[in-house]
Amino acid sequence: MIWLLYDFLLVVAGLIMAPHLILKMRRRGGYRENFGNRLGRFSQSQRDAFGDGGAILIHAASVGEVGVAFQFIEALRRDDPSLCFVVSVTSSTGWKEAERRLSPPDALVYCPIDLPFAVARALDAIRPSAFVMVETEIWPNLLRACHARGIPMAIVNGRISDKSAPSYRRLRFLFGPALRLVRLILAQSALDAERFEAAGANPASIKVTGSFKFDVARRNEAKEAAWKPLLAQLGLLPPTLLLVGASTWEGEEALLMDCYLRLRQRHPALRLALVPRHFERRPAVEAAAAARSLRAIRKSDLDAAASPDGQTAFGPDEILLVDTTGEMMGLYPFATIAVVGRSFRSRGGQNMIEPCLCGVPTIVGPETQNFRPVMADLLASKALIQVPDDAALEKALDALLCDAAEREALGRRASEAVLARRGAVGVCAAAFREACLGRR
Repeated sequence: MIWLLYDFLLVVAGLIMAPHLILKMRRRGGYRENFGNRLGRFSQSQRDAFGDGGAILIHAASVGEVGVAFQFIEALRRDDPSLCFVVSVTSSTGWKEAERRLSPPDALVYCPIDLPFAVARALDAIRPSAFVMVETEIWPNLLRACHARGIPMAIVNGRISDKSAPSYRRLRFLFGPALRLVRLILAQSALDAERFEAAGANPASIKVTGSFKFDVARRNEAKEAAWKPLLAQLGLLPPTLLLVGASTWEGEEALLMDCYLRLRQRHPALRLALVPRHFERRPAVEAAAAARSLRAIRKSDLDAAASPDGQTAFGPDEILLVDTTGEMMGLYPFATIAVVGRSFRSRGGQNMIEPCLCGVPTIVGPETQNFRPVMADLLASKALIQVPDDAALEKALDALLCDAAEREALGRRASEAVLARRGAVGVCAAAFREACLGRR
């Protein structure tokens, strides 16, 4: 009876969300493509890639989880190059990132909606030998269907956020039976392990392994080499002081522009680059800039220009709007200071490990719940600065801009902290091989 109720509520939620999803299709693109995957229907090329089955199905909801998934794939392949994988994603941005990183013989699909008919159709087509979930996207019908087919399951880099923990605990009558079917849960922290147990998971299946995210972050020399001449042309290399607002969400660009306008009076060499988390928000960012008498110059326009040399060095009333994807690991090493978004106006935070790895003095806001274990490690190492509010952000920026020696020391502590905490991927790959593949 409980599963019939769950299916009914899922259908109702889907109908309510339909207008929002349709709007996303129009604004962002990509949601319409391969939409049949969500109903368990696949193209002939996807079916050809599935072959006779036996691949490991690994689900990664969006961009961050995709990075984790491919690190895990690489670790497993180092032990057994013959392994094949089917990567499933939920978001169109996750699809684009996975598509960029995927290579034959692996396949890419959208995760089916968690209704019995769609899940059964998808599993019948893929016929996986094991199922891996990255972090926390738990779909009870999918887990139940895998268990019924004898498919061993694992959760890697598992976490349950502060926001989600009460819901999982309250709904343990629903999630508990599904989680107890999972053979191995590799949690990021002891607190995450406690939360999985409170949600109904079998304590014997849970192991604390640390966060994959320290392993996932990698310097991108090719991207860095591509950025350097452009930044030189724009006059954004030292002695210019480049403030980068990374993966910003609504309201955070305005916050950074207001800080910039005040700070540039004391620091004339300061310039600003903004990298919105969702590129389709660029008209709103441009409007906010225009309202402050700032001119936003799009990175996409610079890339498309037949002769980008025509763009002169940025003046104090111009800002760089990075509206292209996959740019951050090329840009970070040239930042004087990075402010990581979704930590001031939206709960959860974005990835602060990447700028730390690049040795960039990094500031985040108060809302970093999605990176709780990571933040605990970085704060313990004095590897970044977390500020409680907008006013504190401007003060922290001013202090760093005034002190080159402190910027250098903070950046050094940041990169050392990230490098010292690597290794979780290898530990998890070994545990998964033993528990789900029967190999040591």
